[in-house]
Amino acid sequence: MATRMREKAAYRRENKDTRPKAHARYLRISPFKVRVVLDTIRGKAVNDAIASLRATPKAASPMVIKLIESAVANAEHNHNLSRHDLIVKEIYADAGPIMKRMQPVSKGRGHRINKRTSHITVILDGVEEN
Repeated sequence: MATRMREKAAYRRENKDTRPKAHARYLRISPFKVRVVLDTIRGKAVNDAIASLRATPKAASPMVIKLIESAVANAEHNHNLSRHDLIVKEIYADAGPIMKRMQPVSKGRGHRINKRTSHITVILDGVEEN
């Protein structure tokens, strides 16, 4: 089972993605609702993305703003990148665990309510010089 473990670990270290990123996990909002917001900012500059999110009246907007600010702080602190040179290269929302609840209905039955959670990931990158 441990065949070539050191070689595999070295390969993973060499090919690791070094772009600045941030994760928000177990957010109590449906990933379907979050993806609507994420699709509007993908590929934009960080400052433009935050400005458009502040004007967006969606429940996911404050969460995404906070996540992008965290990724920008990671870029500035860990990678010595300037905020003005960053763009939102990748941003996506995956489904987290679902909390299952019951709603009582007539005749002693119950309907299930799925309270969905999300994992959001944002990856920033520098502006491409052409």
